Amino acid sequence: MDHTPLFLESEFAQRPAEDAAFHIIPVPYEHTVSYGAGTARGPAAILEASNQLEVFDGTGCPGEEGFHTYPAVDCGGGPETVFPRIMTAVGEAMHHGVPLVLGGEHSITAPAVEAVQQAVGAPVGVIQFDAHADLRDEYEGSRRSHACVARRLHGDLGTPLVQIGVRALSPEEIVYRSTVANDPSAPVIVAHDAAVLVPEGITEIVLPEGFPELVYVTIDVDGLDPSVIPATGTPVPGGIGWYQFLSLLTSIAAQRRIIAADVVELAPIAGQPAWDYAAAEIVHRTIGIIARSRSAS
Repeated sequence: MDHTPLFLESEFAQRPAEDAAFHIIPVPYEHTVSYGAGTARGPAAILEASNQLEVFDGTGCPGEEGFHTYPAVDCGGGPETVFPRIMTAVGEAMHHGVPLVLGGEHSITAPAVEAVQQAVGAPVGVIQFDAHADLRDEYEGSRRSHACVARRLHGDLGTPLVQIGVRALSPEEIVYRSTVANDPSAPVIVAHDAAVLVPEGITEIVLPEGFPELVYVTIDVDGLDPSVIPATGTPVPGGIGWYQFLSLLTSIAAQRRIIAADVVELAPIAGQPAWDYAAAEIVHRTIGIIARSRSAS
């Protein structure tokens, strides 16, 4: 039987769950992709590429706090069967440390956030790096489409949202954002869109007063410019760059406590492992930023 790679096992032995700070959960779910396919192969590609990473992430060695990689979530079936499995896996990881979910398509973020909310029993805000707003109520006949995940988070789970790097919006999503902005009773949606962030070179954002102390960060790899990662189903030009992404995430970690995260929508391209490596680096750098913010608090 082939060995399933563990995250950075080339450098760090797998820790028992109770002794690991960071819990890697592969979720190879692909059910509603609408353009380029292949996200089901994303988690395995990230795990494989992670074993080529350096342990030093540019500032420190976050792996010293311990990694525990879970078996891949069984993604056989539709959302009604897979989403509860995701919730179970994330809920288990929350008992021990910080879950890092590897997708898979972006729809998996909704059950992951729901599990985090249930585990902490407190309000959770979501920071979304993405080329798309994902605020449609339905797409191609599904309310659980990857194009609807932010709507499910905001509209169904009541999570405040900060969206970073968006540059592709439907008319419905523009109206929804506007409606929320004019409704003081609704959870906030704060938009830091790429059309402003990128030309102005913005590297820090200020989260709104009252935004929850506990946050979940979801990173759709298409939030970064396709020059960084073209291996995704719906790449959109004009995205944020590598160092801008790291700076923005660092500014968020300095203001709030990141308790879980995911990296989704990698669609590996055969013969081009550079993009798998870049996605693995996003995971590693995100872990490092979280680790340093935890030690500073």
